[in-house]
Amino acid sequence: MKPVFEKLFGFDSKVHNVRTEIVAGITTFLTMAYILAVNPGIFSALPGMPGGSVFTATALAAIVGTLVMALYAKKPLALAPGMGLNAFFVFTVCLGMGHSWQFALTAVFLEGILFIILTLTKVRNWLLNSIPGTLKKAIGAGIGLFIAFIGMQNAGIIVNNDATLVSLGSITEGKALVGMIGLFITAGLVMAKVRGGMLIGILVTTIIGLFIKDPATGEAVTQLIRNEAGGIKLIALPDSIAPIFCQFEWSQILSWDMLAVVFTFLFIDMFDTMGTIIGVHQSSGLIQKGGDEIPGLEKMFLADSIATVAGACFGTSTTTTYVESASGVGEGGRTGLTAFSTVICFVLALFFSPIFLAIPGAATAPALIIVGVMMMGNARNIHWDDYCKAIPAFLTLIMMPLAYSISDGILIGVISYVICHAVAGKFKEISIPMWVLAALFICKYIFI
Repeated sequence: MKPVFEKLFGFDSKVHNVRTEIVAGITTFLTMAYILAVNPGIFSALPGMPGGSVFTATALAAIVGTLVMALYAKKPLALAPGMGLNAFFVFTVCLGMGHSWQFALTAVFLEGILFIILTLTKVRNWLLNSIPGTLKKAIGAGIGLFIAFIGMQNAGIIVNNDATLVSLGSITEGKALVGMIGLFITAGLVMAKVRGGMLIGILVTTIIGLFIKDPATGEAVTQLIRNEAGGIKLIALPDSIAPIFCQFEWSQILSWDMLAVVFTFLFIDMFDTMGTIIGVHQSSGLIQKGGDEIPGLEKMFLADSIATVAGACFGTSTTTTYVESASGVGEGGRTGLTAFSTVICFVLALFFSPIFLAIPGAATAPALIIVGVMMMGNARNIHWDDYCKAIPAFLTLIMMPLAYSISDGILIGVISYVICHAVAGKFKEISIPMWVLAALFICKYIFI
């Protein structure tokens, strides 16, 4: 079996372990499975997009994208319709600008085609290699803060506050309590170097959630889905995607609105993906040649591009590489077998959705927080005593969680890097690609 794994997934039996890769894949799935519940909820605001169909489309997009990543790129990264991109699709393009969801799907499809072209012409590779090493390290650390922040939000440890934007939740009750208990259980398992510690932590925390009530709802944090007779529901056949499959609208593809929407999708998706790839590789030791070159970069980009086109055909928003992949890498996942294990989980989720959807955000939050800790190690290699590099790095790092956007963190980082070096008179340290990128990013904030 191992020779087959070596051929299919880039698995090396001398270096890698099958059990570790499988556990890593399951861990990645559990930390990103929330998208199966969240995506249909967001798209429910649009008439003509049934929640069941969107659920199936979401799973299929994840399956296709992650499978290409596993077999072609042979990397431990998983893909699914991206958060933020789905909200832009629904609330900005459709409800805000007044376009149909068919118009928005067409924009996603065109963006995917552009992505493929940019990848094949190595433009995306050129863009990534243009980013200075200091910013790449900051991107990795920033993503660590970002996903830890996401985990704390999911668990209610950090909550909204109209006066201060965010504040500490009630950590002695409800889902926040479950999240805190799970955090220390998972931390203990990780510190004890228990194999599959984060996965075990997720499962144990889910069980604990059955016995702790959320004061906001009066019900247990972990809610088992029940059928009409009151019994626990375990299996459900997936809904058809026929109502949303390939529902494109070609009449407005040359309009200014279409152009603006396509390029907005393009910018967000491109730099979210770039940031995720940099961050995961920085934290896992997968970067070679002194930390400057990411192996298999073009294949990863192409997998992401193909996934976006496939997702649009299935009837969902832009499919992108998930930052939660870092949780699987943190468990030791290093090859395409990790991604393939995640694919199997998504396939099972199509038929066992009640089980997977019962796992609360409070149970996956500890894994995300601990992965955030792992990724912060990138910050130690930033030249903090050189303000020309430290200020852009800090802005990159802090903007990701505060702006709730990987792409905005990268864009602000690049702009500030060029400005800081120009103000200091260090023009020789600014490459031509960085000048071009900074100008493009400034235009993005002004015009898009």
